[in-house]
Amino acid sequence: MNLSFWHENWQGILTALVVGATLLALLLGRRAPDMAMLGAVIVLLASGVLSPAEAFSGMSNQGMLTVAALFVVAAAVHRTGALALVIDRGLGRPRSLHEAQVRTMTIPAVLSGFMNNTPVVALMVPAVRTWAHKHQLSISKILMPMNDAVVLGGLCTLIGTSTNIVVSGLLNEKTGRSLGMFDITWLGVPLLIVGFAYILVASKSQWLLKDRRPAVSAGDDPREYSLEMVVESGSPLAGRTIEQAGLRGLHGLFLMEVDRAGHVRAAVEPTERLEEGDRLVFVGVVDSVVELQKIRGLRPATDQVFQLDGPRSERTLLEAVVSNTCPLVGRTIREGQFRSTYDAVIIAVARNGERLRKKIGDIILQPGDTLLLEASPRFLKRQKTNRDFYLVSEVKGAKPPRHDLAWIACTILVAMVLAATLELVPMVAAALVAAAAMVATGCIGPNEARKSIEWETLLLIAASFGLAQAIEKTGLDELLAQSTIGAAGDRPHLVLAAIYFVTMLFTETMSNNAAAVLIFPIAWQTATDLGLNPMPFIMAITVAASCGFASPLGYQTNLMVYGPGGYKFSDYLRFGGPLNLIVMAITIILAPLIWPF
Repeated sequence: MNLSFWHENWQGILTALVVGATLLALLLGRRAPDMAMLGAVIVLLASGVLSPAEAFSGMSNQGMLTVAALFVVAAAVHRTGALALVIDRGLGRPRSLHEAQVRTMTIPAVLSGFMNNTPVVALMVPAVRTWAHKHQLSISKILMPMNDAVVLGGLCTLIGTSTNIVVSGLLNEKTGRSLGMFDITWLGVPLLIVGFAYILVASKSQWLLKDRRPAVSAGDDPREYSLEMVVESGSPLAGRTIEQAGLRGLHGLFLMEVDRAGHVRAAVEPTERLEEGDRLVFVGVVDSVVELQKIRGLRPATDQVFQLDGPRSERTLLEAVVSNTCPLVGRTIREGQFRSTYDAVIIAVARNGERLRKKIGDIILQPGDTLLLEASPRFLKRQKTNRDFYLVSEVKGAKPPRHDLAWIACTILVAMVLAATLELVPMVAAALVAAAAMVATGCIGPNEARKSIEWETLLLIAASFGLAQAIEKTGLDELLAQSTIGAAGDRPHLVLAAIYFVTMLFTETMSNNAAAVLIFPIAWQTATDLGLNPMPFIMAITVAASCGFASPLGYQTNLMVYGPGGYKFSDYLRFGGPLNLIVMAITIILAPLIWPF
């Protein structure tokens, strides 16, 4: 330990205290990660340790700007329904749990190589829950393996995770050279293959991965909506059976009857083939109704939808409870002329758990009925002060997808990947142009683009750069590097293991991006002091900061499957802990072979 550092360097002491306090705050979860990190930077700025340019250097970092642009690109691909089409066609009918796991791991792992992990998991979870319920599969045996596969798949390309891009930005600041699109692939693919093998073997164990039930299910919602959908002309569902169309065994949704040219077929068999113009009557909870609205080839049965002002892509679904002073009480929906009165259309109706078997237009409204409406966002503002309805609220994620623009979104995504891969333009330029193209072509609206950006994540990344600047400027990185060398000796593999292990611990207890940014200068200085190539250390940080399998907090997608899978904290430790160690061992062995010391 260099005692003179502490005696002569008050800035280093302050930086060490601030970094320690920040890590403690992140570990205890008392403050939001972005606020904790920003607070640390402000303290160092106010004390004179950092200049304004140094404190906010992360704001202009290429890595952070690339991450921001990719949020928009991913949201646009999601918005057009392009991902849903791939997922629907790829899952199919599994013959066993093992085959189901292979399918639900392979598709998202491939997708995560070219998109941010978060939207991939966000889209997969509801689709896989419905699919698993339909095929009577244990959801807890599927979601965690799927999530881990997504994380491993993200290690196969530069744009697979935001951590890869952040580390590439740090490398660019040091050397003027960023990581190539497939530089990390040489390490990522072996990790993916071995990780797949472990997951498939370990998931068979009831001790490593227990068969659990979700604590809360969509089917637990007492509000059952009745709604009608029509098979459109030219629909891809026409000619398919109910089961082939994926309309049988929907999670939280029941196909009650099919009305074909006035002839009603109740208790529909799964082998019944759909025809154009069929009116399908469903009963289900709101989350399932929202997903049903997004199925290509189905549209709401009411023709009133097409008489509303503005295109459907600008509308959303809203819930409104009918008050006892509403003038439509005691009248049928058809008689009440709801559309002309409120410029909104009733898609479905729920009544205190009662299953309504009438057609939408024939339902007589009562006080307390919950209406699922399609309307413009302006309806929400107008009706919040209207006494006709109580509790008017927007249904999250309910805007209908733009299937007609799916091919444009996919073309832009492929063009971005090719431009970056062939090094026609820097990755940051390719991502920004792709994001702008998504907005310009209407794949995503300007407001949606703004909302898709996770500003908390960007602020966290930017503030992390400021903290890393302080660690370097005060010589704290040199001190920590010497301490690491002192503990591990001058044996490169042991030093590499120490760097990886510390990064892994930080990842499990705080933000993965923050862990990468904070450890980067220490790893770089350690390699420099030993006279070694820094690349094995940089790649070790990249992998360790992404692979947080042993805790729900290790990676943001871990939390996304936590509730739906019914998992406990210990499940992550039992199943993900060994995977952490396996990935660590392979990285320590392969990284120096691919990028020699």
